Amino acid sequence: MTSFDLAFQQWQAGDQQLKRIEGVQSIAVERVCTVLLAELRRRLGSTFSTDELVELYDQGTSWCLDLAVATAPGAPWAWDERLIADATFYRYVREAQDFAGGRRIEEIEQDA
Repeated sequence: MTSFDLAFQQWQAGDQQLKRIEGVQSIAVERVCTVLLAELRRRLGSTFSTDELVELYDQGTSWCLDLAVATAPGAPWAWDERLIADATFYRYVREAQDFAGGRRIEEIEQDA
């Protein structure tokens, strides 16, 4: 299993957990994810690979916690660093230049 595969599984699990949050709590969590997505775009740009995203993830996600606290200071339920980081990275991976159909393109080409 590659580092991408492991990270992708974590990201997907975070997204699934995030989808289970309801009501007022979901509003704050979604607001935090929107800010984190903007920060990912700032850090990686609009053209990036899955490997670059994994590399950024592997460098640590404490910056996600910092942004979460600043974005939703009265919503500590939106500060779960692992949950918000994983869910946001999962959302952002869909924009990677080598990702389509739920998999990396190189995997698709190997299956053909």
